[in-house]
Amino acid sequence: MAKKEYQLTDWLPTTKKEAVLRGWDTLDVVLFSGDAYVDHPSFGVAVIGRLLESMGFRVGIVPQPDWHGDFRDFKKFGRPRLFFGIAPGCMDSMVNKYTAARRLRSEDAYSPDGRHDLRPEYPTIVYTQILKSLYPDVPVVLGGIEASLRRLTHYDYWSDKLRKSILIDSGADLLIYGMGEKPIESLVGLLADADSEIDVRLFRNLLLRHPQQQTAMLLTEKEIPRGIREDDIVLHSHEECLRDKRSQAENFRHIEEESNKYQARRILQRCGERYVVVYPPYQPMSQHDLDRSFDLPYTRQPHPKYKGKRIPAYEMIKFSVNLHRGCFGGCAFCTISAHQGKFITSRSKESILREVKAVTQMPDFKGYLSDLGGPSANMYAMHGKNQDLCHRCARPSCIHPKVCKNLNTDHSALLDIYRSVDALPGVKKSFIGSGVRYDLILHDTGEERINSVNQKYAKELIVNHVSGRLKVAPEHTSDKVLQLMRKPSFSLFYEFKQLFDEINRDHHLREQLIPYFISSHPGCTTADMAELAVITKRLDFRLEQVQDFTPTPMTISSEMWYTGLDPYTLQPVFSAKSADEKQKQRMFFFWYKREERQRIIRELHRIGREDLLKKLGIR
Repeated sequence: MAKKEYQLTDWLPTTKKEAVLRGWDTLDVVLFSGDAYVDHPSFGVAVIGRLLESMGFRVGIVPQPDWHGDFRDFKKFGRPRLFFGIAPGCMDSMVNKYTAARRLRSEDAYSPDGRHDLRPEYPTIVYTQILKSLYPDVPVVLGGIEASLRRLTHYDYWSDKLRKSILIDSGADLLIYGMGEKPIESLVGLLADADSEIDVRLFRNLLLRHPQQQTAMLLTEKEIPRGIREDDIVLHSHEECLRDKRSQAENFRHIEEESNKYQARRILQRCGERYVVVYPPYQPMSQHDLDRSFDLPYTRQPHPKYKGKRIPAYEMIKFSVNLHRGCFGGCAFCTISAHQGKFITSRSKESILREVKAVTQMPDFKGYLSDLGGPSANMYAMHGKNQDLCHRCARPSCIHPKVCKNLNTDHSALLDIYRSVDALPGVKKSFIGSGVRYDLILHDTGEERINSVNQKYAKELIVNHVSGRLKVAPEHTSDKVLQLMRKPSFSLFYEFKQLFDEINRDHHLREQLIPYFISSHPGCTTADMAELAVITKRLDFRLEQVQDFTPTPMTISSEMWYTGLDPYTLQPVFSAKSADEKQKQRMFFFWYKREERQRIIRELHRIGREDLLKKLGIR
């Protein structure tokens, strides 16, 4: 099959000239993105733009607009018929920009050539305020991870304070949280029926008459549709949370539980004289709807304006294929379930194979797929056996503190995907680059057939889909810390390592197991890190994939770090907060480095753990 040649009009327009090439003199929706425009299903602005296009709407994208000077980038398309949309990026802007030590990262992975100067801090706020100054009567709709995780009062690590809902700080008219296809489709369907051009007044009136699922609005008490009801969850107000950290901790439990329910309730939080009203999320997408999203006519390439430039995030995923959405792990420090939900929606085999075939036609594809994965690589097609039980469930994790008896952990469908992909012409080998949950592989289901299949999956994974190194994430060695992380006991890592080593020996392989670890997570002490150093030394690891815990909005770990309380038990939790405390924990990752030895010796003497010096081989 010949490689496809693309024309400029195969991308959504980024300039007025490109819109005219399509025959459009005005647009229905203009999307502003904090990321470079890559027309790929892993980039949110491309997904929403393509979906709107498929519905017959004229949509343009303004990637990384210049927020200085005369704001010409914000005026290039003029006023849209329906609204401006803000899609600030695939990552929270502050996580993308700064390390846990609040230092500038080496590069911005979503910008051409990794440049740091192409997006502001908090672009959701900056872009919206500029648009409101230029077009005060045009509705602005927020979406993406930054808005999604900041929809209510949240702790912001970079300013070290509680911040109000981003709806308030930005001045936007509506916030869409979570994955945006269903809510954006419903919203434009509502607006398109209007007889006139949409202005802010008409926009609000339509939404008050027809409240939209999976959105949030800022309303007075009188405006709240049907008023405050008994079945609403009314959180502690923003002002109460400022006065009392316990109030913030209590709020979080409700927010997390309602984000991961089939039948969620409306959430209200007062801030000043108004309420942030969060309408319940949609139920998980159907396979048909997810296939439809991935089957949109993406070019899978950056816009031609970036010719000759490197976009680091795109280079990582250009030859990868995402198999599903959602993650039921519920890890305490992770935002995936807060944004995508815990219930898995898997693409059909046919849709996956169509995308793989499209990848094989890319000009520089050499036959190697970098990843067949997802939020967790091996959750494809997993779900509750009895869906009625899932519909009543409020647990944030299906596998912590132990695997739910109702969860089907059969890897058969995933094995079939791997083998079908590898059989396609043009595919030499497919690798699994996403994180693998080894606790799902090792789980004793009580069914011999499924246990056998899962062992076959482990063998298939390790023998045929590892490019020399398999990355897994035990995160810590202390069961006390792992409990707070919502991760399995480290004993399971020992078990998986033994299986990994056996398969390598049996097949004459020399692959490496690369574990990820986190320091300074809530509940972790210097002594816990010293024990981690001893254990990983005994396992002959010299750690590479490590990080210092970074509090990010809307995770239970961040709430514990800020409030000092476990939101579910309201019991105190210690956190290392000062730069000195955090550095003392982090240095134990690198016990083998000569420059760390004297500091490690001093710290072990200080905490009375001189017994560990010999175990570390330090004198």
